Amino acid sequence: MTDDKYLKGTTTVGIVCSDGVVMATEQRATMGHLIASKTAKKIYQIDDFAAMTTAGSVGDAQQIVRIISVESKLYKMRRKESMTIKGLTTMLSNLLSGQRYYPLMVQLLVGGYDKHGPELYSIDALGGNIDEKRVVATGSGSPIAYGVLEDRYKENMTTQEGVELAVRALHNAMKRDSASGDGIDVVIITKNQFTRLELEDVKKVRELLN
Repeated sequence: MTDDKYLKGTTTVGIVCSDGVVMATEQRATMGHLIASKTAKKIYQIDDFAAMTTAGSVGDAQQIVRIISVESKLYKMRRKESMTIKGLTTMLSNLLSGQRYYPLMVQLLVGGYDKHGPELYSIDALGGNIDEKRVVATGSGSPIAYGVLEDRYKENMTTQEGVELAVRALHNAMKRDSASGDGIDVVIITKNQFTRLELEDVKKVRELLN
């Protein structure tokens, strides 16, 4: 049986919008030259209004998701409020930094909406934590995705515009990066809602790009 620790390959993007955050990934997982999965899950809801995208080792990412999901629930039980996005990323940074001699091979995006508004952070395998103010991309197809994101991003764009931009960036990355492909998963997080788009809705957006 294939150990999912060795399934890899990803392009993920995050966009800060005026009314929330858009996060999106493609759905291919690779093992060397083998396409191991065409429906890999790479966006995880880790709190009511917070999500995390993963690039790198699937097994390591799933371990992190389990830990941070439990910790966020415990925090909410004790404090009667959700942890801020910055608080979640600080916890993740400490977890990854503590593993630096046996690193978890991941690159993460954490985004959502809290009392400070829309927030988006990128975190590397050793716990480096960057507050992203506009757009960010991770994974093997990120250089291609960045070309689209930087060219088309505009200040104060809505989440609806953000969805179109995220899908466009991934659509182009999937054409050129062999480790990225198949479907696209999109999440929109606003002040009062966490929405994962239906595949048919994403398909309609992609059709407009052709």
